[in-house]
Amino acid sequence: MSIIPSHSQIIFPENSAFNKTHQRQQLRQFIRKQRAALTIQQQIEAEQKIVAPVLDFLHSRSVKNIAIYLSFDGELSTKTLIQTLWQQGYHLYLPVLHPFSNGNLLFLAYTPDTPLQKNKFSIREPTLDVTQVLPANQLDIIFTPLVAFDPQKNRLGMGGGFYDRTLENWQQKNFLPVGLAHKCQQVREIPCETWDIPLFDIFAV
Repeated sequence: MSIIPSHSQIIFPENSAFNKTHQRQQLRQFIRKQRAALTIQQQIEAEQKIVAPVLDFLHSRSVKNIAIYLSFDGELSTKTLIQTLWQQGYHLYLPVLHPFSNGNLLFLAYTPDTPLQKNKFSIREPTLDVTQVLPANQLDIIFTPLVAFDPQKNRLGMGGGFYDRTLENWQQKNFLPVGLAHKCQQVREIPCETWDIPLFDIFAV
């Protein structure tokens, strides 16, 4: 079951002077400010509250391999969730920028001992080791970061398109894409482009 909050939302006027590209950028800036305004206590509470609904979701399905992300730029922290998933025996994988295919992701095994480094965006990722790569079609769930989302499960990312490429035609693949977010990241409607991929579900706390 989706956890999509009902709260104060923004919507762009139908006759906005901004074109869609500017709307999307304006929306990113607005939501990132909203997210950055969360207090440390609000961040901690969200980090803890996201665990129960995610576990309920996973326990209702046959799930083994899970892609997750390390939080960045005020994203909902996945630290407690990751620790819990390890304790429950799930196999976790982190996204890594593909070294040879620009704009694409690889998914590498992630354990407590996995060495990490910062990529060109200063996001932590596993040090590349081809023996630890799992093809995306062997994942069961891909938990995705996002900047904004709407009730139709549309997702607005940072603009690089990495997850859009990964999730393309996900309905024909093995995995389910699921967003994790703070409540303040919901808007009434995302100004979508043709390449935007609606998610299977979104959990927001």
